[in-house]
Amino acid sequence: MMLSKRIDELDYLRGFALLGILLMNAIALLHLSLPEAGSSDELYQRLLYLLAEARFFSMFSFLFGIGFYLFIMRANDKGRNGYLLFLIRIAVLLGFGYLHAIYHPGEALMIYAICGLLLLPFYKVNRWVNLALGAVLLGVFAALGAKVLMPFPFMLLGVAAGQLRLFERIQERRRMFEIAAVVLLAVAAAALQYQYGLAPSEPFGTFVIEGTGDSLQEQANQYLKAGLLIGPLVAFAYMALLLLLLKIKPIRELLDPMRAVGRMALTNYIGQTVLVLVAGQWLGLEGTSNWLDCLWLCLGIYLFQLIASSIWLHYFAMGPLEWIWRAATYLRWPPVFNKQRTAVKSQ
Repeated sequence: MMLSKRIDELDYLRGFALLGILLMNAIALLHLSLPEAGSSDELYQRLLYLLAEARFFSMFSFLFGIGFYLFIMRANDKGRNGYLLFLIRIAVLLGFGYLHAIYHPGEALMIYAICGLLLLPFYKVNRWVNLALGAVLLGVFAALGAKVLMPFPFMLLGVAAGQLRLFERIQERRRMFEIAAVVLLAVAAAALQYQYGLAPSEPFGTFVIEGTGDSLQEQANQYLKAGLLIGPLVAFAYMALLLLLLKIKPIRELLDPMRAVGRMALTNYIGQTVLVLVAGQWLGLEGTSNWLDCLWLCLGIYLFQLIASSIWLHYFAMGPLEWIWRAATYLRWPPVFNKQRTAVKSQ
């Protein structure tokens, strides 16, 4: 069955994921030092690694897997070679990632491009096999604390979700989804409470070193490993909560700018790096221990992106980097202006 209509819920989720990604990336980009013990900055550090670390990149990886499946399926339905187009698309993404890594060494686009290549053989694999394999690999990597390997199984779960038409069927089975979402949220809340009980008593470094004999570092290790272990559960709980909220019309309308941010995910992801580096240097945050000031900077950047993305998509069909990405993939000029606005002006 051809699915040509854009699934808005995926854009809302991408937009939401970009906020959490920004919160984590800004810490690394500004090379913040450890916060002072007993300060509000220390509390923020603890909560950040409780609520954001290994949560939002997991969501984004899952959504990448869904996007991978939908891209190839829609291309094939239109009589094109979906595999070839996806290979070109991935090559362009790798180029973006290479340039982005010059300013942000911990960037994820190159990892996503490599994982995207690994996903290709799984497009035609049975959906239940993809689901089972993704779940097993995710559990193993999370238990081992192998954060760098976790995007791939999340993507594989995304492929399975695309094959199962999960997001298209939520409305059809709304009651079942609501019950499952509430249960998931309750379990995730208990898991977060468990992790918080392992929080170090002082500010901690994030580089995990085993067997150092340093009691603080060992506490940090336990805290961070617990975060990776429950990360998938919390990430899916976040998505379930947002999908529940989107069922409420006033909230959906209020969060519409988040959908615009998600539609311009590539532009906004790279744009966040530029804004953090420029604004952080201007405000003198680089190398300091001002974690809460970094939070306010991130919220300001995200608010700017909410407004700017909404205004941009009111006039234009897609984000500037999305336009380049699409043009390079299909080797033709995509539409520039928003068709709906063009149609209104012509009346």
